[in-house]
Amino acid sequence: MMKFKQLYHSIDRNGERWLLLVFYVMLVGTMFIEVIRREIFAYSSIWGEEIVRYSFIYLAWIGAAAAVKERGHIRIDVILNYVPPTSKALLYIFGDIVMFVIALVAIYWSWEALHVSWTFGSVTHGLRISQTFFLFAVPFGFSLVVLRLIQSFCRDLSDLRKGRAVYQGDKLFD
Repeated sequence: MMKFKQLYHSIDRNGERWLLLVFYVMLVGTMFIEVIRREIFAYSSIWGEEIVRYSFIYLAWIGAAAAVKERGHIRIDVILNYVPPTSKALLYIFGDIVMFVIALVAIYWSWEALHVSWTFGSVTHGLRISQTFFLFAVPFGFSLVVLRLIQSFCRDLSDLRKGRAVYQGDKLFD
């Protein structure tokens, strides 16, 4: 049981980071290989372009979940500097609820597209493998977003109940 808790906390803390690292290395490595092939050998492949494209798509959706976790997503927070802590917590909770609803709608519609692709057996042009592996990036990313929003919502409610300052995330610039 202790190993499971350690594994859970490790994934909770670093899951998105490791996934982002894998897809980023895959993107940069493939792009490097393709540039070398194109410039030195005057040859390029269609599969390289697809690997880069789909790696970037996974990077974007997993990165969105990582941003939600750290409250690092783009927001206008000037007004939050002028409201009391309780109002600030309520505004964050409201924003999380709105984002939660949008994420659920996105999961529904992206799952529909995934289902259609699976039903008709669509494949990619270069790799000739099922497009469902790549279309899965959107519902996967939004599912991670939903998970992180639930965690954020619980954290904010706990902070609100205990009278603590709400977690505002890391700022890029001060």
